[in-house]
Amino acid sequence: MRVSFKVAAASSVAALLLAACGSSSPSTTTPSSGPTGSTSSGATTSKFLGCMVTDTGGIDDKSFNASSWQGMQDAAATDPSKISVKFLQSTSSADYAPNITAFLGQKCGIIVTVGFLMSQATQTAAKANAGAKFAIVDFPKFPQTNIDALVFNTVQDGYLGGYLAAGMSKTGKVATFGGQKLPTVTIYMDGFWDGVQAYNAKHHTHVQVLGWSEKTQSGEFTNSFTNLTLGQTITQQFISEGADIIFPVAGGVGLGAAKAVQTADNAAGSQKINMMWVDTDGCVSAAQYCKYFITSVEKGIATAVKTAVVSASNGTFAGGQYTGTLANGGVTLAPFHDFASKVPASLQAELNTLKQQIISGKIVPATKSPV
Repeated sequence: MRVSFKVAAASSVAALLLAACGSSSPSTTTPSSGPTGSTSSGATTSKFLGCMVTDTGGIDDKSFNASSWQGMQDAAATDPSKISVKFLQSTSSADYAPNITAFLGQKCGIIVTVGFLMSQATQTAAKANAGAKFAIVDFPKFPQTNIDALVFNTVQDGYLGGYLAAGMSKTGKVATFGGQKLPTVTIYMDGFWDGVQAYNAKHHTHVQVLGWSEKTQSGEFTNSFTNLTLGQTITQQFISEGADIIFPVAGGVGLGAAKAVQTADNAAGSQKINMMWVDTDGCVSAAQYCKYFITSVEKGIATAVKTAVVSASNGTFAGGQYTGTLANGGVTLAPFHDFASKVPASLQAELNTLKQQIISGKIVPATKSPV
């Protein structure tokens, strides 16, 4: 029987995805102490200061906040003499408001908050500080005009990922699981599930999706974005049930999934189990497992964050909502890397056609998650 992870293990931490693709930008200095349970990085001497508050998963999760911090650093790199960036790290949800308040006190030109769970703290601060500028990653538009909502229609590239997984599966079973049942997680899983169904319809196959159903909105969750052991255990379950392609939507927990795939590979003596990464190109952010990544279902967090910071620095910040799509490059499938010669040309051609059909609106992947 499958062990359910819908109830969090005692060691789980309910968190959104956090990470850094680098420890400092050209305008940052050695990390220093911030509010309780947080860490800051960066200097405050530049004319414009961009500030980022992470969620609780840690600044090095190889996924969600890694991209956000990379975007901050990319913004600073556009003009190091004008823009500096820094972050405060939250170790629990209780740190959200104090970290935002600390940055308000430092007169940050923009405060970027990372993740769906930070929406209330961000909105409260924005209401109380109408002159301050905010951006939030992964939460839809607010009524406040001083918040720039950065969201991503990942049902689109999730659909392509599911179609690809179905086409590459040898066992006729693929699997996905989430870190927490949030709209920003399940939108990926909806797309993945829908893509598998599309492949089955076209090719008259019966590839099964373990771990999620778009129709019933039920599936497997670790209730943690940091507990790698849970990711490894649930992936081992899926493998034992016959899944040969795994798609974790769980930030750093995906590293546990990758470990399980690697272990299964070593035990079999040949590579039979593979996976897909989420948010970033896994062959860059988790390169040690690149040989198992058919692709990564990405969203352009770094570019969106960079744009928000730069617009605030040059006076063009307007608030509202940015939505990343296949059409504008805000969501995409990463290169196939080691699988470039393994994905059949016919399947690659189908994916290209599907991409254009989604862009044109001919195909609208199903999702119950708001964008």
